[in-house]
Amino acid sequence: MRTVTGRTDHVVVVGAGLSGLACALHLLGAGRRVTVVERDAAPGGRAGRMRLGAYRLDTGPTVLTMPQLLDEAFAAVGDSLHQRVELVALHPAYRACFADGTSLDVHTDSEAMEAEVRRFAGPAEAAGYRRLRTWLERLYRAQMHRFIDTNFDSPFQLLHPDLARLAALGGFGRLDARIGRFLSDSRLRRVFSFQALYAGVAPARALAAYAVIAYMDTVAGVWFPKGGMYALPRAMAEAAAGVGADLRWSAEASTLERSAGRVTAVRLTSGERIACDAVVLTCELPTAHRLLGRAPRRPVRLRHSPSAVVLHAGTDRTWPGLAHHTLSFGTAWERTFDEITRSGRLMSDPSLLISRPTAHDATLAPPGRHLHYVLAPCPNTTVGPSAAAWRDLGPRYRDSLVAELERRGLEGFADSVDEETLVTPLDWTARGHAAGSPFSVSHTFAQTGPFRPRNLVRGLDNVVLAGCGTTPGVGVPTVLLSGKLAAARVTGGAADISRRTSRCRPASAVAAVPSVPSSAGSDDPS
Repeated sequence: MRTVTGRTDHVVVVGAGLSGLACALHLLGAGRRVTVVERDAAPGGRAGRMRLGAYRLDTGPTVLTMPQLLDEAFAAVGDSLHQRVELVALHPAYRACFADGTSLDVHTDSEAMEAEVRRFAGPAEAAGYRRLRTWLERLYRAQMHRFIDTNFDSPFQLLHPDLARLAALGGFGRLDARIGRFLSDSRLRRVFSFQALYAGVAPARALAAYAVIAYMDTVAGVWFPKGGMYALPRAMAEAAAGVGADLRWSAEASTLERSAGRVTAVRLTSGERIACDAVVLTCELPTAHRLLGRAPRRPVRLRHSPSAVVLHAGTDRTWPGLAHHTLSFGTAWERTFDEITRSGRLMSDPSLLISRPTAHDATLAPPGRHLHYVLAPCPNTTVGPSAAAWRDLGPRYRDSLVAELERRGLEGFADSVDEETLVTPLDWTARGHAAGSPFSVSHTFAQTGPFRPRNLVRGLDNVVLAGCGTTPGVGVPTVLLSGKLAAARVTGGAADISRRTSRCRPASAVAAVPSVPSSAGSDDPS
């Protein structure tokens, strides 16, 4: 594995999102001095916090899987995720509601899910689910350590027996077709293939290997952190500060000073100069390229994932048919994917994710009130309406979205809302997200694994990238891994592990750090 050359005693991490904080913890555990600079007034990045009246909203991801990757980052500094954050396992992980009026609770426990599939679609589909679950587990084992949790220096690293195992499992076929080998019910197939949208590809065109995301969602388990998803970056920042990290809020990097092929300092917009031995850039790819002064040459332009419209609504009631996470599927399926990924039209028959965080933490809303987060995938600004067009389009789309929710059983939704905010591609663009998409670069074959933008920067010996725009990709688990992989580029990875406890106090000695803000309006993407 290639690593940063020369001294790496002091590392500046630009960005305090999940990848930057994970990177910082792994660097601290390896004995490095770390300064984190964050343009916002609080940690979190995409996983930020916004106040809407007396409501506290998560501005980014709402689904937590693979919490062991978080705990790995805390453990690097002798700390523990479970000592800092209370996690609630969600049962069901999702509730899937279909246009024909049927619904299915998606359980990660195998016995419970087999029984639910049998109730929903009969014994043959229940047997198919059992075979599918075994395949998902095998697919995960074939990919995780060799192709996801790894630093690629060359495509030739793919030439390993695990590649043959992945091929034998059908990982290079199409996702939708492969799921169809196990399940004939079209509704069930949606439950195990909609995750391809996270990777920015329609299930009919996605590699079957991306079913590893379905493994995380439907086999490995789904959790909710008390305090909302923002509790995670807040706890990570507190742990980092507790072992000596210098955390700078409202500190935006403006330029990188260079000498002899190395970055020697990070300058902030305030004019402050922070000398360093290495830099990890976790900001958006366009921002990273601006700081670097150039974008890497690629034979084909990067393609970005679809975007999303998110309606955050504080309401005076909720609906018994909603689980913590509810998937509301329309009748159309292939057509809607074509609309948002190719033709650039808004979904004519949308499939929606509705999250209700107050189902497991009532303190996120005033007494007797509820929070609802409604996510509607939409085209990014490259293939669909421009960012500016959403100034007029946004309010109209909000009204059509609310009307659709009422048609699907949330009667009285419009009248129940006492606080709301709408986030559209216009807002994602204002946050610096390329193509107005919070889901970054899509996972086409040419943008996956060793073909994804690499985390080492050509021409600079001491700069590393992390975040969803680089390896391994989009999503909370992979972003956490990107931080760990970036730290390994700096420290040399396992070879440096003997130093991990040299600077770290035990978890029992680490208290909450007042310098970490509990929430910040500046994290509001709207």
